[in-house]
Amino acid sequence: MYSEIQRERADIGGLMARPEYREWNPELIKPKKLLNPVKASRSHQELHRELLMNHRRGLGVDSKPELQRVLEHRRRNQLLKKKKEELEAKRLQCPLEQELMRRQQRLNQLENPPEKEEDHAPEFIKVRENLRRIATLTSEERAL
Repeated sequence: MYSEIQRERADIGGLMARPEYREWNPELIKPKKLLNPVKASRSHQELHRELLMNHRRGLGVDSKPELQRVLEHRRRNQLLKKKKEELEAKRLQCPLEQELMRRQQRLNQLENPPEKEEDHAPEFIKVRENLRRIATLTSEERAL
């Protein structure tokens, strides 16, 4: 059985082309092994080096996936850009526009007076105050 397998392999080997470069011929150029473009890339090498260093230190991989970290970083950068643009827009306004904005804000404050602290109080305090008013009104009506 083993001899049959050996014969089949020998037949297959005879069909396959054997490279002639194995024989020493100074005129032929020996082929070089092709580089893997992923492994040859600088970013891949740096990432691999960083992973090895983290592994040696005993640091685990971050709990957040890389995509999530990148998206958060982009959002943060977009918010910072937006704030900078708003500040630039405010800075670039001419004095006339700034004065008009101030007057508009003053008019809005005069039209809408600031709400009292009672309005911000919890609802049960408001209800209690209403009950007191009702109780005082009914006691006054009895007195009349």
